[in-house]
Amino acid sequence: MSRRVLILGAGGFIGAQVAAAFDRAGWEVRAAARRPARSARRAPAFDWVALDFADPDADWAAALSGADAVVNCVGALQDGADDSLIAAHVDGPRRLIAAMRSARVHRLIHLSAVGADDAAGTDYARTKAETERMVAASGLDWVILRPSLVIGRGAFGGTGLIRALAAFPLVMPMVGGEQVFRPILAEDLAEAIVAAADAPPGLTADLGGPQAVSQADLLRRYRAWLGLPPAPVLRVPRSMARPALAVGDFLGHLGWSSPLRTTSLRQMNHDVAGRDAPWPSALGRPPRGFDVVLRQVPASVQDVHHARLWFVRPLAIVTLSLFWIATGIITLRWGWDASVATLQAGGFGDLSPWIAGGGAVVDLLLGMAILKRSWSARAAVGMALVSVGYLIAGTLSLPHLWLDPLGPWLKVLPGILLALYVAATEARR
Repeated sequence: MSRRVLILGAGGFIGAQVAAAFDRAGWEVRAAARRPARSARRAPAFDWVALDFADPDADWAAALSGADAVVNCVGALQDGADDSLIAAHVDGPRRLIAAMRSARVHRLIHLSAVGADDAAGTDYARTKAETERMVAASGLDWVILRPSLVIGRGAFGGTGLIRALAAFPLVMPMVGGEQVFRPILAEDLAEAIVAAADAPPGLTADLGGPQAVSQADLLRRYRAWLGLPPAPVLRVPRSMARPALAVGDFLGHLGWSSPLRTTSLRQMNHDVAGRDAPWPSALGRPPRGFDVVLRQVPASVQDVHHARLWFVRPLAIVTLSLFWIATGIITLRWGWDASVATLQAGGFGDLSPWIAGGGAVVDLLLGMAILKRSWSARAAVGMALVSVGYLIAGTLSLPHLWLDPLGPWLKVLPGILLALYVAATEARR
């Protein structure tokens, strides 16, 4: 008879790998996520349930029904629009432990992270350490695993940023470069988590690969893996990186969970390798080293495109936002008379001021909306549709402007394509 596992955070990068690994091992998988609809389309064979650690009324009893083990892959790097460290690392795990006791489900595998201790000086590490203390005092049959940098074909978070820096034109910028990682392949980590379901309780282990790699060497190896020509490492002083990190912190409050934030740098400076301890025999075979992984998982053209476009997409969003906001402001202020005169020349008569003002307001709203993560794709589609509307109206009223040497109608076409690019590349893990 197959056993059932409840995987919390199954829609994430690691959680999805863990769900697949348990499925391969013959377990019945119940997958939990905050917004499971998209993940359920990707893996319809799993029993998906909606479960939010921030919801005090979450139906834990239903989620735990019939479960033989629970894997907690829920985590957050920093507080933001969609993330709360207290909810992810304190309140949610506390409710989980209480619910497991009530449901008499004993085996809990908690996925933490290296450097999750109070000495790191970040809220991330402090709350992660608090979770570990709660799990250790829970009275459950627990196992705590603390992976180092998790790598895989799917590039999210820190792995995506590292690949993007490796694919940067001409140089490879980095802050520091001396930080040491012990990369572990996501599939190898997932297999270890499956083995942990039958490991002796009370095990706490830092899980890193057998090969220690500095940040600088990590980028060099990734650049070669992508098939790009060698480039020098550009070491950026920490003082110069602070403005970019501050922008990353601000974007987190708009829903953009960028790895380029102050917490990331402080954690890297504290510990990203973990303790150099033997791989626990209870977790099966040791993971593959970084060089072995790169040799056995060859890069595809999609990997190259993703790495090169990592910074292009946010720049496209900022460019669209500034363009549409500037258009609205210019129309309402310095360009008002010219805008009304152009509309009147197109035959709109007394409606011209209303059309100019309404169009400017729409431009402003779309320019601001695209900056919020949850609205960005819809705002980009809105920009494309509004631009098409402008072109149709302009063609009917002022068709001669298609032949204007400054190309006022022709220049709208690249903006439409840029908006469609942003909309088409919207994806959440």
